[in-house]
Amino acid sequence: MRSAYLVPCFTVVTLFAAACAEPESPPLSESGKAALDAVLRAAIDAGDVPGVVAMVVDRDSILYQGAFGIMDAAGEESMRSDAIFRIASMTKPITSVGIMMMREEGLLALDDPASDYLPELEDREVLVSVDTATSSVVTRPASRPITIRDLLRHTSGIAYGFSSHEAQALSRYAGIAPRAQPILHDPGSRWTYGMGTAFLGWIIEEISGQSLSEYLGSRVLAPLGMNDTGFDLAEGDHARLVATYRRVDGVLEGRPNGAVYTPTIRGDGGLLSTADDYSRFLQLMLGRGERGGVRLLNEESVAETVRDQLEGIVVVEQPSASPNTAMAFPLGAGRDGFGLGFQVDAGDGIEGRSHGSLSWAGIANTHFWIDLENELGVVLLLQLYPFYDEKAIDLLTTFERTLYRERAR
Repeated sequence: MRSAYLVPCFTVVTLFAAACAEPESPPLSESGKAALDAVLRAAIDAGDVPGVVAMVVDRDSILYQGAFGIMDAAGEESMRSDAIFRIASMTKPITSVGIMMMREEGLLALDDPASDYLPELEDREVLVSVDTATSSVVTRPASRPITIRDLLRHTSGIAYGFSSHEAQALSRYAGIAPRAQPILHDPGSRWTYGMGTAFLGWIIEEISGQSLSEYLGSRVLAPLGMNDTGFDLAEGDHARLVATYRRVDGVLEGRPNGAVYTPTIRGDGGLLSTADDYSRFLQLMLGRGERGGVRLLNEESVAETVRDQLEGIVVVEQPSASPNTAMAFPLGAGRDGFGLGFQVDAGDGIEGRSHGSLSWAGIANTHFWIDLENELGVVLLLQLYPFYDEKAIDLLTTFERTLYRERAR
């Protein structure tokens, strides 16, 4: 990817008080690594997934890496550990860190109206109804403006068509482009997954005077050594790009990569990355804003980022409005919170990640989590549709259970 693109321990009572203890992360035994290998290999051998790369890190080192299966549509190329994946919405946390860097610099505040920076969001109205027969749309004024915080925590009311029947109807029947659609509810009143982080990317461009690619490249990716991460595919890297697969009637069907890669440059998706590169970003969060002597965020900023921001509401299940694209998601719906760019786990940690762990995913079943208490970062990358494919989620959860079981031995 060859991107050419910078940067203090913190004190929050509850989660961060525990996290700041910086527990030692014991190395994974050889038998533990073999157990993780077996999980991944079994999923390949069963035909559950075409190919996978997984990596486990602590704040300083790689504890495990595995690559299994195939990476091309013809099934002829073995998966390689440096394979490049379309990480889609795993772009969102990186964009969110960019916004928090701007906050540190006094360029914006979390509770600023987003319309201060993007006038198109001013007076965005709330959808009351959309008539699919007549294409008529009824809206009402919102109770308050959309804020930067709303965009970060997905409480703006902005939705995606693949996970909202209403947003899909606005596009399909009323002909309203996603960027211009009315919001689904008053800002702050509910959690709805959507393209809010795309607006954050446009805000970064407005404030910085740079393209999003230039800003994230120079301020986040290059300082972390994420040289294989970017919105474009470097010349010579086409052979490393993993083909996408789709499960059709239970059968995996590969789609060959085109001869030319057309980049998508948005704050909510579009980055290409590798397991090694994205693990560097996870280590930044494990290091409370610092990795390898490079500090991107101070500890107060990280504490605010990882704090549950939902204030009395929770992450709720998003419906499958386009089953070929995404099934209902996410894990932890009805329980978990959401920080500034990350889902915040509210579980008890009995079988895996600790309470307060951070996570998110990309639509082709790229997944990560950051266990702050146990000082673990995990990346598991596929290129398989639909999102939250049952076999993909089975692999993710089995890998998680196995990892924590083996570390406890």
